[in-house]
Amino acid sequence: MISITEKTLQDLQFPTVLETISEMCNTDLGKEKALRITPFREKEILMQALHQTSEYVSSFQNNNAIPNHGFDSIAHEINFLAIEDSFLEAGSFRKIAAISETVNVLLQYFKKFDDYYPTLNLKASEVTLTTEIIKKIDEVIDKYGELKDSASPVLQDIRRNMNAVRGKINQSFGAALTQYHGLGYLDDIKESFVQNRRVLAVLAMYRRKVKGSILGSSKIGSIAYIEPEAALKYSRELANLEYEEKEEIMRILKQLSNAIRPFQPLLINYQEFLGDIDVISAKAKYANRINGILPNITEERRLYFREAFHPILFLSNLQKKEKTFPQTIELNQENRIIVISGPNAGGKTISLKTVGLLQLMLQSGMLIPVHERSETFLFDRILTDIGDNQSIENHLSTYSYRLKNMNYFLKKCNKKTMFLIDEFGTGSDPELGGALAEIFLEEFYHREAFGIITTHYSNLKILANELPFAMNANMMFDEQSLEPLYKLVLGEAGSSFTFEVAQKNGIPYGLINRAKKKIEVGKVRFDKTIATLQKERSKLEKTSQTLKEEETKAREESKKMENINVKIKQKLESYQELYDSNQRIIYMGQKIDDIADKYFNNKNKKDLIGEFLKIIEIENSKRKKVSVKENKVIQEKKQEIIKEVTVQVAEIRQEKKEKKIKAAMVPPKPKHILKVGDRVRMIDGKSVGSIDVIEKNKAVVNYGIFTSKVSLDELELVEAKKK
Repeated sequence: MISITEKTLQDLQFPTVLETISEMCNTDLGKEKALRITPFREKEILMQALHQTSEYVSSFQNNNAIPNHGFDSIAHEINFLAIEDSFLEAGSFRKIAAISETVNVLLQYFKKFDDYYPTLNLKASEVTLTTEIIKKIDEVIDKYGELKDSASPVLQDIRRNMNAVRGKINQSFGAALTQYHGLGYLDDIKESFVQNRRVLAVLAMYRRKVKGSILGSSKIGSIAYIEPEAALKYSRELANLEYEEKEEIMRILKQLSNAIRPFQPLLINYQEFLGDIDVISAKAKYANRINGILPNITEERRLYFREAFHPILFLSNLQKKEKTFPQTIELNQENRIIVISGPNAGGKTISLKTVGLLQLMLQSGMLIPVHERSETFLFDRILTDIGDNQSIENHLSTYSYRLKNMNYFLKKCNKKTMFLIDEFGTGSDPELGGALAEIFLEEFYHREAFGIITTHYSNLKILANELPFAMNANMMFDEQSLEPLYKLVLGEAGSSFTFEVAQKNGIPYGLINRAKKKIEVGKVRFDKTIATLQKERSKLEKTSQTLKEEETKAREESKKMENINVKIKQKLESYQELYDSNQRIIYMGQKIDDIADKYFNNKNKKDLIGEFLKIIEIENSKRKKVSVKENKVIQEKKQEIIKEVTVQVAEIRQEKKEKKIKAAMVPPKPKHILKVGDRVRMIDGKSVGSIDVIEKNKAVVNYGIFTSKVSLDELELVEAKKK
């Protein structure tokens, strides 16, 4: 059973994350639910929640966007239905129908796309799909939330009579308006409405001459508003019908309320389901903003967050257009505790909070901003001691409060616990407080708990170095400027750079030397050694980074050269195939031209057919049977060649077109008038024939084997008919 205290949630700024998610919800119920999110107690339910959020995130990228899940709250309607003999207004039924329709659409959608959204469909399958609610309401209420005339036969008759009476009122009013306007009794506005009734605007001096009921007057009393006597009678009749309509509507609404009342538990489920979907949607939107993913959840005791970002800091820096530095942290059975040291303002606390907040978010069903190869397991408890812990309510000092907190840690700490302590051991005498902190750390270590602490105490750094399954870490600083690099380095302790930072901030060198003499030589040498090591590490990091960049560039260049070689090779192969194909076509063309010349001279059709058959047999003997796969490859290559040939043909055509345009600009030679018997050919053609007949600017040309009807403009003279 997972148990995480409210103090831990506050220490890790979990409520800030919830507020952001709440703002991304579409409904009031969703906003309330988002603010109440806490870590899940059961692993099975947690895994479902994580997969639901992950599936919803995937809907942003694929073509199957999840339908709208927005709704108006029906909490008031649900409460009313629980009261016996109560009835809802027409507008409330429209809201109930809308929420039922929204749920039905979602249930059908998740069922249809179960392959994409299996866990969301599993959640949806817990809700009953029914069209009865919508059907019952649609029979009575229209889309505008008004009762239909057809809601009951009685209501239909009443409304029909009301329309007839309104017609009579308008008719009689129109007659009175015409009559009194003709007599000049009416004001310029002629008519108005008083108490929702149509009245004549009569000048005050003529009010006694107009028969009817006075319903009011203007502010200065110059106009009297009178309902004509003829219309008055019908108005009373209409008022009676309106009362009957109201009674019938009340009866229908009671009847409909009784019909919907059995569905009250289902409506509660509908609203809760849509509220949950709204929260899942908001979690997915939040994950999208922080680049959150679902890392591998393992049974093995290992926490490995690679390139992890603090989500609150990430969004804040994104808004300010500033860079956020990711951290890589690993805890496992052989490396259970990390002691982070180094100067203040280097990012120690943020690194500590990043691990705690991300683990907390993950155990609350949220995706986290880490590299996809990250993994973690689930902790039963996350214990924190971060920030200003002075207890004003209990009148406790910081140190007293921290000791009470450590006592709680000792009671709850075990192998399924992660503890996070900032500035461990502070608040008391450095020697005594450091010794006590060392004992606490040893106790947490022997209980096999996982933890991260930040400290300036040298004895804790030494202890972390001595314990087999603990390690030191430090936040890197620039060795020249002493500016933080916001990068966590595992494996060595960090110097507090106490004297270096003091010197950088203008403290006289003489005072710093005096301070050094006040403390033990061993401590100064120890801190100095750590500082030297950090500087060396920093130099190595820079060299390593430069080498990595150069290696990456070399790989990219090599890849580019490989791609260019492949493309050149493919192009050469394509040109070779094109050349072979063209050679074959030229050879075939020459053969056919020789056969045509031979036939032109001897007119022997038998020889002509024989020659053609011989060519076809020779070509068939060269062909080989190819597999479907080879044929596909050949077809693809042919398509590439055809594309290139098409481009070349287009260029040739363009050249010919330009030549024609130039030729058109040259004055044409006197054209010979063609006659029957002339030997002719098509312009730009080779075949020669003789003209048999000329009819209406068209000639029948005999080519020996066949005849063709061609326009005279398309023919040119080869040889005139011999006289």
